[in-house]
Amino acid sequence: MVVSTVASIHSIVHSTAFMLAGDGLVLFAAVVWLGLGFRVHRDARRRIDDGRLVGIATLTALAIPFVGPLLYVLFRPPETLADANAREIEMRALRDRLRRPNSSCPVCLSDVDDDYLVCPVCTTRLREPCPTCDAALDPLWQACPYCASRVPAVAGDGAVPIIADLDAALTRETKLSDGFERRQAS
Repeated sequence: MVVSTVASIHSIVHSTAFMLAGDGLVLFAAVVWLGLGFRVHRDARRRIDDGRLVGIATLTALAIPFVGPLLYVLFRPPETLADANAREIEMRALRDRLRRPNSSCPVCLSDVDDDYLVCPVCTTRLREPCPTCDAALDPLWQACPYCASRVPAVAGDGAVPIIADLDAALTRETKLSDGFERRQAS
């Protein structure tokens, strides 16, 4: 009985179907191994800008079957070069936005563009138009930067003469902004 069982197992193991299944399994393992090596190479090119490191990652994936790709996954950079570039561009745009003064209406605090004459939300007068070219002028400007014409008066409730001294103009602007901040705080 034992001899017949061993003989039947021997005949199954040495059968053509079993040999083909074993060869198919070895072929499948080789295809997966080469596929993992290719995948590591492709992913390394997307994440690493140094060609030598890409080559080392690929050779490690091919030299140590199934363990090399696992090592690569453990030590690869967390983001692709495209993601890093997009993040850098976004950070640069955010820094530029922070450097630029935040334009908002002093009454309703809604966002306004620099060329608005009035706030589109609460219709507060933000700037006066240039008498020559109708461009929006800052209240402290003494000349229009677009047409180079001299501004005759600073807008307001009444015509205020132009402040010819820049220090006096800056002092006046500081007092106006301090008063605005006090009104906002209360």
